[in-house]
Amino acid sequence: MELLHKILHALAQGLSYVLYPLFIPTYGMVLFCATMVPLSGDRLPLSAWLVSVGTTFILTALIPITAIMIRVRRGKVTDLYISDPAQRTVPYIYTAVGFGFWCYLLTRVLQAPLFIDLVAIGATLALIGVMLINRRWKISAHLTAMGGLVGGVMSHSLATQQTMLWLPLALMLLSLLLMYARIYLRAHDPLQVIAGFLFGLCMTFLPNMIISYVA
Repeated sequence: MELLHKILHALAQGLSYVLYPLFIPTYGMVLFCATMVPLSGDRLPLSAWLVSVGTTFILTALIPITAIMIRVRRGKVTDLYISDPAQRTVPYIYTAVGFGFWCYLLTRVLQAPLFIDLVAIGATLALIGVMLINRRWKISAHLTAMGGLVGGVMSHSLATQQTMLWLPLALMLLSLLLMYARIYLRAHDPLQVIAGFLFGLCMTFLPNMIISYVA
């Protein structure tokens, strides 16, 4: 039993690292460029693909994680997950600024497709929402990020009526595994992970669906 516990703990820890919230926008951009954008009839040249993914990684992952690690080294943050909600406000502000520049880049400079713009804006608003909620309650940032990715993929598939069933199903399965991992590690309780997932999903799913039906 002890060996099984160690294996499950290692798997849960590994999944939490791989699906770290700040990596999700980069994963999403890869998925959108590789699968969703071609469905819309807009084939991206390799240069645009690299710029979109690269800038997303720099603004939403590299810079915020570097800022968090600096605070960890200075003893102002306990760990990369920022397990103590009281320590999250300043790192979340840094991250929100990075996400804000990301949205500006997508909408004004790269002129990305509207559904990507809406997902990015929804993800940024979800981040700000998590920051505010965490002042009172420890909602799961991991599941909020995954919910945002699932919502973006689902809304685009429904709006374009070009369903790629395997993709949302695979992301849902990953989300369920991540829920179990966060609960197993005692980072969150079931309500916190479910609430995080639904919050993230709504923030990216609803804007795309509303815009698609209005248009």
